[in-house]
Amino acid sequence: MKENEYGTQLDRNGYAPSVVESDQTRCMLCGKRNCKLDRHEPFNGPLREKSKRLGMWVLICHECHQGTDGAHSNGDKARQLKRITQKSAMEFYGWSMDDWHREFGKSFLTQDG
Repeated sequence: MKENEYGTQLDRNGYAPSVVESDQTRCMLCGKRNCKLDRHEPFNGPLREKSKRLGMWVLICHECHQGTDGAHSNGDKARQLKRITQKSAMEFYGWSMDDWHREFGKSFLTQDG
């Protein structure tokens, strides 16, 4: 089984366990339970594989994921998930802001990056 650079085992799809949340029974955005939850990677494009490998993903219901006001169509929700994920990853890995910038190039915790 593959591991990431921190020695964490990855699942068959290349995901490390989420560093963001431990309650995987509810939507992180709306709190809805007893529904199908989608795995969402807040960082896309060239950062998607790295974020999967580092456990930087969240579980959200399908409506909050791809609905008309979901994370893929609502910039505020997308930014909210980026901020939450960045903060959680920095705490989990013990990264400073400089470490974050080296890994991801841009901070989502501030407006100016």
